[in-house]
Amino acid sequence: MPNTTSLPDIDSTALSEEQRSLLAAIDSLLLPLSELCLAKGLTIQSIEERLRMAFVTSAIGAHGHLPASRQSSRISASTGLTRREVARLQAAQAQTSPRKLRPSSATELFTRWMSEPSLRDAQGLPMVLPRSGPQPSFEQLAHSVTQDVHPRSLLDDLCRLGLARWDQADDTVELVKEAFVPRGDWLRMTQFLADNVGDHLRAASANVLSTGKEHLEQAIFADELSVQSLQAFRDMMAAQWSAMLKDLVPQLEAMIEADKQAGRIQNQRVRIGLYTWSQPMAGTTRQFSLLSPASPQPDLSAPSANDAGHTA
Repeated sequence: MPNTTSLPDIDSTALSEEQRSLLAAIDSLLLPLSELCLAKGLTIQSIEERLRMAFVTSAIGAHGHLPASRQSSRISASTGLTRREVARLQAAQAQTSPRKLRPSSATELFTRWMSEPSLRDAQGLPMVLPRSGPQPSFEQLAHSVTQDVHPRSLLDDLCRLGLARWDQADDTVELVKEAFVPRGDWLRMTQFLADNVGDHLRAASANVLSTGKEHLEQAIFADELSVQSLQAFRDMMAAQWSAMLKDLVPQLEAMIEADKQAGRIQNQRVRIGLYTWSQPMAGTTRQFSLLSPASPQPDLSAPSANDAGHTA
């Protein structure tokens, strides 16, 4: 179970209440990140270097309007780094091109198979497809996603990632419906971590800063569940995700096509996520709540039986 203990408060006497509150929140972000780094043998030195680079990058974004003669001093003052260190980090960053994986044709095929209405059976579940032949077949689905990768290569990739299963006796392919993320592909798993958690954190930060561009970010919290109820909950959330996928993906594709036909500038992106987390309770707390950063914190001392029907 991940450690949920707060990090020790370090020289916070001169900080404002808002800054102390933010540091406490950062504790919760750094602890799981440090567990992941330790599990993969990353030391504090490599993380410190990237954190310094991130501070400099953010400061450049905040003070990019200033002339170069003043920018260095402002970045140094706002980050707490010396001007020499800022210059070193800028030079190192200019020589580093972050690796960005191209979208995977296999995961795009998986998403289309999960969401395409014509590929659902009478129960609304993704159909088991013949490997080859006329539509609907896996071969035709693969060709609709990309003409650059052979369908057999996509099939092998899906099976390797644990997203699909090929029955060679019947020569049919079916999705592994319980699969949420590809297994055995460390590069893409870390890319998902960066993209999904990164955008979630961007949305949460924008909400906290109240920039006037608040984003939907809500969570339901419940405790006092049994192990048996937890399994039922996981099945329930898998069904919720499948339903959301089937509903939203065709609508988004239709919006993209409508923008293209209308000649609109297509320079905006969205990310829609759903996550769950469970662990043994650390103590007795409120039984059920729905929390939103855009609304005041509820009074946790007086639980209401009607909370499940309220939105924040």
